[in-house]
Amino acid sequence: MHTTSVESPPRPEPRTAARSAGALALCSALLLTLVAARWSPLMSADGDVSATAHRWAVEESAITRACRILTDWVWDPWTMRLVCAVVVVWLVVRLAARWTAAWLALAVTLGSLLQQGLKTAVDRPRPVWPDPVDSAHYAAFPSGHAMTATVVCGLLLWLLHRHGVGRAVWRTALAVSVVSVTGVGLTRVWLGVHWPSDVVGGWLLGALVVALAVWTYEHRQPRTRPDDAAP
Repeated sequence: MHTTSVESPPRPEPRTAARSAGALALCSALLLTLVAARWSPLMSADGDVSATAHRWAVEESAITRACRILTDWVWDPWTMRLVCAVVVVWLVVRLAARWTAAWLALAVTLGSLLQQGLKTAVDRPRPVWPDPVDSAHYAAFPSGHAMTATVVCGLLLWLLHRHGVGRAVWRTALAVSVVSVTGVGLTRVWLGVHWPSDVVGGWLLGALVVALAVWTYEHRQPRTRPDDAAP
């Protein structure tokens, strides 16, 4: 059966991904240290922003309901993982891209394990309010919603870019990803279940996972990739 290879744009220099990973690792480590040490200026800023956001959430009940729908259903980590699972199946069934599918699934899984490990290690309490508008379990840092959205959207965007999709598709995917990653972080602070630095930590760590995954892909992919051929 004749196969035609999927064309892709020139791959970026692996050093770019390595440098990005190094910068993100440094920023993530710095924020993690400040949170673990409960650095007073950061704790104060977190408290002020969270208190203001919670007051607005109590007053603006319609916006709060919309935020709960978005964060519990549209941008929930399991929704994001389901989207990733659909893409993994599509890569295997439609493109026979088994190596790429395994890489994507492993990257998202390791990101989730890193998130849970840091939550356990830092064990940061979540905000507590006398009149909560939502609830959440487990430790606060980093935000699982923000980190999962960053990992999934970042990896899928990179795959789209690598395979040279049309401009309209790329712009749409980019807009959806930016809205999702930014929006889910804002909803977590608005609903009073995360401190702002939890969300920033989720974004930084999620971007770090993406950078490391891209670096790994560029360095470890097979020299000949029959799994990236389209039937």
